[in-house]
Amino acid sequence: MEKVECLIIGSGPAGYTAAIYAARADMKPVVYEGLQPGGQLTITTDVENYPGYPDGIMGPEMMDNFKKQAVRLGADVRFGMVTSVEFDRNGGNHKVFVDGTKEIEAETVIISTGASAKWLNLPSEQRLNGSGVSACAVCDGFFYRGEDVAIVGGGDTAAEEATYLSKICSKVYMLVRKDHFRASKAMQHKVENTPNIEVLFNHETLEVLGEQTVEGVRVVNNITKEEKEIPIKGFFVAIGHKPNTDIFKDYLEMDEAGYIKTKPDSTKTDIPGVFVSGDAQDKVYRQAVTAAGTGCMAALDAERYLSMRGYSEETA
Repeated sequence: MEKVECLIIGSGPAGYTAAIYAARADMKPVVYEGLQPGGQLTITTDVENYPGYPDGIMGPEMMDNFKKQAVRLGADVRFGMVTSVEFDRNGGNHKVFVDGTKEIEAETVIISTGASAKWLNLPSEQRLNGSGVSACAVCDGFFYRGEDVAIVGGGDTAAEEATYLSKICSKVYMLVRKDHFRASKAMQHKVENTPNIEVLFNHETLEVLGEQTVEGVRVVNNITKEEKEIPIKGFFVAIGHKPNTDIFKDYLEMDEAGYIKTKPDSTKTDIPGVFVSGDAQDKVYRQAVTAAGTGCMAALDAERYLSMRGYSEETA
């Protein structure tokens, strides 16, 4: 069995930032990249809202830079999928199993497995993902300033993103599957009082139109069965995210959606030596820069934990 001081699960902005800080602290971090090395940013084209890139940068290139920096500082980045864990609630080492076979014993574990956007599962949506189709209006809305766009969803996130888009886009069509919002009254009022948002209740998406980029959307009224095409340049899906935390559910405290809970003002979970960063615990902001920030926090928390643990062992 391999033994490591710090095992990082996941390789998005949170995981790589944790690796950078852990490597500089001489914790010899081992990073397992998971199914999507680089995380959600690898399916993002232009990134213009991450500090330090005045001309913007492509998502995959930025994540490659993150990885190169972590490796240069001493992180051991490996391709592989963590398939199960056995966490010790009593402050001992933790067991992590990779690809169902390899067993690793870790003094500290930093979970950076992120979250996955929920999609409509339309072939056209998947084909145009990154070419006009997005699950993050805050990330990508800027590219459609002055254009007409559509957003799918009826909850708080959809209402909030529709309001955000209304400030930079000419027209925002809000496609709501039911005959009412799920959003809070306050968010509903915001949408209703924004003149360039048009809400289409009882409407579902049949197809996103366009060959290379989004040119429109074909929708159907699920009551009257009437179909129509709406010309748009951007299509946003805001029907929620699912945190990639299923393998930890038998050990860690989570909310009803599966986001891992942390202790106040920290990245500590309810198990000593296990920390969490990025979208696996953040359902509010979900930005690359905030994920990187919590990755830094997790590495610092892990370093302090190891220091205190070593001190306790020396004085025992």
